[in-house]
Amino acid sequence: MLYEDKETILLVDDEEDILEFLSYNLRKEGYKVYVADNGEDALDIAPRIEPDLIILDIMMPKMDGVRVCQELRKNKKLDETYIAFLTARNEDYSQIAALETGGDDYITKPVKPAVFNSRVRALLRRKNRLVELPISSKIELGNLVIDKEKFLVHVNGNEVNLVKKEFELLTLLASKPGKVFNRPEILSKVWGSDIIVGDRTIDVHVRKLREKIGSKFIKTIKGIGYKLEF
Repeated sequence: MLYEDKETILLVDDEEDILEFLSYNLRKEGYKVYVADNGEDALDIAPRIEPDLIILDIMMPKMDGVRVCQELRKNKKLDETYIAFLTARNEDYSQIAALETGGDDYITKPVKPAVFNSRVRALLRRKNRLVELPISSKIELGNLVIDKEKFLVHVNGNEVNLVKKEFELLTLLASKPGKVFNRPEILSKVWGSDIIVGDRTIDVHVRKLREKIGSKFIKTIKGIGYKLEF
């Protein structure tokens, strides 16, 4: 089978039957699939293949998925790679950890093939979706500078490291300073209307942004959404 025009996916899970089941279904859809049964191998494989999507189990021995994701996000070669956590748990910890460490989504077990494939397609559709920006690729708002081309943010001249969704959310808010972006608009423009995520997703990312750039920039409009001020 030829894969020149197909996306590449890396599956990471310590359960052999899960790897076989998911990789079989993805290959049926035409994706190029690599597998790893532990976090260390995933960290070795991912930079070499630069996958479009990594599906990463949270509960693994030695190195869990949260730690693996943290390490993956340090590699600039994987800036354009989306990461979805695979978890059997519905607790808030799993979902928040997935978002806070740079994950783009989470998929819960047990996995139904049709639902799983649909979530993968939706993630890959939104992979290259960029937030609309002004004509200039650089936004300067007081001591906050956002450089879209270089994927950099500076506050008071100091570089701030953001994960992809944090950067896209900040860029959206900064594209129209003072405008109140409601929650449906934020979800649609940053996460895409074909992805099912809740308000908690936005709140977690806003909290992390405030921790990184300072609390003064992003204002909460109770019951509506958020806006950026400087």
